[in-house]
Amino acid sequence: MNVLKSLDDTQHVVRMLDNFDVEGPNGLHPCLVLEMLGPSVSDLVEGRFADGRLPGSLARGVARQAMMGLDSLHHFHIRNLAFAIPSMANIPEDEFINLLGRPDIGYVCCNDGGRLGPGIPEYIVRPANIHSRSRPLSETIKIVDFGGSFPQNDTPKTLHTPLVVRAPEVIFKDRLDYRVDLWSLGCMLFELFVGQPPFDSFLITPRILVEQMQEMAGEALPDRWVSLWESMRGEDITGNRGPGLQEWLEEMYFDGERKEDLSRDDIVELGRIIRKLLRFEPGARASVEEILDEPWFRY
Repeated sequence: MNVLKSLDDTQHVVRMLDNFDVEGPNGLHPCLVLEMLGPSVSDLVEGRFADGRLPGSLARGVARQAMMGLDSLHHFHIRNLAFAIPSMANIPEDEFINLLGRPDIGYVCCNDGGRLGPGIPEYIVRPANIHSRSRPLSETIKIVDFGGSFPQNDTPKTLHTPLVVRAPEVIFKDRLDYRVDLWSLGCMLFELFVGQPPFDSFLITPRILVEQMQEMAGEALPDRWVSLWESMRGEDITGNRGPGLQEWLEEMYFDGERKEDLSRDDIVELGRIIRKLLRFEPGARASVEEILDEPWFRY
């Protein structure tokens, strides 16, 4: 709660407007009232861009705003980025419902026809699917979803970041700090411009992910991780190495199937920037301020 309130003056972090408690059959539930936002970046891409990626200029603006928000809050990926929408504070309720659509309600029942228990809701409501509506979106981005956040003086022993954007120090059970998000930022930049993560998400395992990380980073693992890596890898040693970061980035962006509105020079610059973040040693990763200072993001 205190963390959220300290971020109220940050324009690219969702604001908390109020909080209250609800007492029910399942106990006391703290509730947060957050400002109303539009779809996440991934939902917008799915709903409005048939080729699966944002236009380059929009992606660049989203990336810059995300990094500005990251100065105040860490731990995110593209589902943690939502578009702002024009204020609806003074819109009458009927017009508000017309804009969002009628709530999609599903009633809960027991398979055996019996009565619901006291802790079971009578119905559930599907979240509004605002990206399918005609109301225009702002190009302003807010960081949302604070579930994985932690204060720097109370670092967790592990994180449950989605595996495909998980920093290597999490996999190797090393000491964690805010720099896990610099790795996630590199992954986010790749996905934001290309339309898919840099690492495979289908049937991915920690061992396969580390192999792909080595291909992308093009550098050796820190010595302190080697013994654990050898036990993870076992006898399964593959001699075939995949493409490096720049090669993979260009192959995925210029795939001939999706819109290409950035030049090859742009993608070379983007690869150079991402490479500064996808470093095994957390201390070797560029800071958010360094990335924001890149001329490529100042346009």
